[in-house]
Amino acid sequence: MSRKLSLAAGRIMLFLVLIVISLLIIVPLMIMILGSFKDPLEVSSFNLALPQKWLFENYVKVFAEGKIGSAFYNSITITVISVALTIFVSSMASFVVARRNSKTSGFLYYFFFLGTLVPMQIIPTIKIFQAFHIYGTISSAMLIYCALNISFSCFLYTGFIKGIPRALDEAAFIEGASVLKIFYKIVFPLLKPINMTVMILIFMNIWNDINIPLYFLSNPSKWTMPLTVYNFFGQYSGSNWNLVFADLTITVLPVVALYLFAQRYIVAGLTSGAVKQ
Repeated sequence: MSRKLSLAAGRIMLFLVLIVISLLIIVPLMIMILGSFKDPLEVSSFNLALPQKWLFENYVKVFAEGKIGSAFYNSITITVISVALTIFVSSMASFVVARRNSKTSGFLYYFFFLGTLVPMQIIPTIKIFQAFHIYGTISSAMLIYCALNISFSCFLYTGFIKGIPRALDEAAFIEGASVLKIFYKIVFPLLKPINMTVMILIFMNIWNDINIPLYFLSNPSKWTMPLTVYNFFGQYSGSNWNLVFADLTITVLPVVALYLFAQRYIVAGLTSGAVKQ
């Protein structure tokens, strides 16, 4: 009986801790959303009170002055193409690593894992891009994001593919299918959970990142959404927090929508991708 009570007490404590952690995220989010509809004086209180008057023109002003349209297009272009390239390259590489039992594949597995620990070197990367005359282009940002995310993606994909029976590959190979056909017709459709996991994690990482665009996209016409927030914060943080909050709300909406749409795949993909070599 005492053991059941202790387990119940433990569950209650865990539930309370999770509520507190959730509030630490939800409360600032609600302050931001509600504040985006308030006037400059009302928003300065930073509370959860509803606006006395819902000022939708704050969003109109943000779109007009912050060049949100072009920034949104740049963010979508960079994020979608980077995610697609990362999934394409990582899944193919991981298929080879997972299916070949050799010292080389084992070395590559840990080599990919090592890539998650090594920090990016900004100045040498800039020099390399300048030598190839692509510095400051959107393509340079895409290449960097792919390079930064391939290691972690391969780590997840390899663990997931190891859980797919080899008998499927062998049966298709006996039927005369090539390696590429086996991957695209049999294995890749089974990767939906891990594909969704990688897509969500990388999408959030790229969409919210400010460092790469700040260093590699110096032209304001190529700025992404986080840079518009950075610009708005510098201009209006002292007097017009309502405009800053409106810009922030527009920036986080795509990530929140994507997460709500595909959140059920995250746990399944991460746990399956955590299988040891």
